[in-house]
Amino acid sequence: MPTDLELKNAVREKYSEIALQDKDANAASCCGATCCSSEVYNIMADDYSQLEGYNPDADLGLGCGLPTEFARIEKGDVVIDLGSGAGNDAFIARAETGDSGKVIGIDFTEAMIAKARQNAEARGFNNVEFRQGDIEQMPVSDASADVIVSNCVLNLVPNKAGVFSEIFRVLKPGGHFSISDVVLTGPLPDDLRQAAEMYAGCVSGASQRNEYLDLIARSGFCNTTIQKEKDIVIPDDILSRYLDPSAVAAFREQGSLIRSITVYAEKPEACNCGPDCCN
Repeated sequence: MPTDLELKNAVREKYSEIALQDKDANAASCCGATCCSSEVYNIMADDYSQLEGYNPDADLGLGCGLPTEFARIEKGDVVIDLGSGAGNDAFIARAETGDSGKVIGIDFTEAMIAKARQNAEARGFNNVEFRQGDIEQMPVSDASADVIVSNCVLNLVPNKAGVFSEIFRVLKPGGHFSISDVVLTGPLPDDLRQAAEMYAGCVSGASQRNEYLDLIARSGFCNTTIQKEKDIVIPDDILSRYLDPSAVAAFREQGSLIRSITVYAEKPEACNCGPDCCN
């Protein structure tokens, strides 16, 4: 299995490449019998086009849900988007929080930050800011955000506990998050689990569903709710890059092991000393 650093480098390299493409190029990347790697990044995406604030230039088709639609953002809120990419969720959040609010996007891929800033500048969005950084060590002050959103990003991070600890740190007491992510309901075949490419494609880095929800609780959050859940089906032409035909058949027999979930949870109002005091 690759090390955490190797996984992070694989993610950075792949998403730097994707940042230079548009959504249509990513979605139409199937090359004959063997599918190009970019297709795996788009099979989970939901349709944002009907949401207020949608900007097609910022939509690279990389999400696995619509967390901003469920995030209960109010006018004047400070919203942080983790793994903000080209700015799609950040711009949807801006439409919700209005001119009196602020949106901060965080991404560790330089090319994505450059594209997001270009998109914001082109639209004159003065209250949307994009910061380059690791979401395990967010470049944000304590208790500064009302709402945190993230779309298909935490599954790319080896240290998910560290991310939830950071989310707890930067949320104001009483603040909340809405996060769409990929989770598993059973074990992946070893060849899939060990593939860095499938990790960067949001699959092999996914946690078991129950473990993911337990981690949220152990991080100090309360009132956890599943806002949306759907099965994710990986096409056979992608699976065949990693598994032989018998292994693909066995994988299919297990039923749907991969799901997208959108999870809502709150930081308790009275919690000012970190996660441990709220458990």
